[in-house]
Amino acid sequence: MRNSASQWGSVAKVLHWVIAIMLLLSLAHGWWMTHLAERSSRLENYTLHATGGYDLLLLLLLRLGWRAYDRAPALPAGTPNWERIAAKSSHGLLYALTLAVCVAGWLLTGTLRRPLDADLMGIIGISGPALGREYHEMLEDTHKIIAYALLALIIVHIAAALRHHFIKRNDILRRML
Repeated sequence: MRNSASQWGSVAKVLHWVIAIMLLLSLAHGWWMTHLAERSSRLENYTLHATGGYDLLLLLLLRLGWRAYDRAPALPAGTPNWERIAAKSSHGLLYALTLAVCVAGWLLTGTLRRPLDADLMGIIGISGPALGREYHEMLEDTHKIIAYALLALIIVHIAAALRHHFIKRNDILRRML
């Protein structure tokens, strides 16, 4: 269950992949619902998107707690200093942007004309703060910009993992599979 000096443990792996899948689905759904979905189904899509965001936020907080409790495996010997800095920085930024996009989305729900009936894990009803419509456009833009920045960073993260696997031929990717 726990990480070793060179491998991610099962808890970290499950949280990583569940969060990764949820993030990609949420990003795709967010784009689809704002560009292609019928206007008549907008509130239902916002509710589904918000529910996924709340669940994602909970899993992210669990991941961060587990990461604080269970140290990450060491990078392979001989990893250049710039790669160590890039890895640490990009992981921190992935966590920060995921947290920020979730919080911005939650704040955005407090600017809608009608409240959402979104739940955390299908159990606990979550309401957005009553912020008023005057903040809607600013929070919508903030949520969207963070989401696109997060998508760009995810693409870089995937490219780096593939570089380690296919070009550098080390075990960085294999130890998370």
